[in-house]
Amino acid sequence: MEFNINDPHYEMKMNAVTALYNVIDPELFVNIIDLGLVYDLDFSDDAKIKVTMTLSTKHCPLGDAIKQGVTNVLGMAFPERETEIEIVWEPEWNFDMMSPEGRRDLGLD
Repeated sequence: MEFNINDPHYEMKMNAVTALYNVIDPELFVNIIDLGLVYDLDFSDDAKIKVTMTLSTKHCPLGDAIKQGVTNVLGMAFPERETEIEIVWEPEWNFDMMSPEGRRDLGLD
């Protein structure tokens, strides 16, 4: 996930990413940013944050816990906004989406 510094919501997106580092996948024990699960953050509606993300598998048994974690941390960071989460399956998540830190945390490098 990359953001353009000229985006009028750049600072809010960066603050959201910082908050989302605190959401840990309870099976992999790595945060969802380093896993590459978050695809987009949309702040264009003044009343909400739209999070487009995926899970590591379609049948992730702890997907609801991850979504609740996203809602919790963004609610604390942006109490004036509602969090809307859209789970998508395209592109399908794979290990190549992980950051170098995430790969290191899982012992893949």
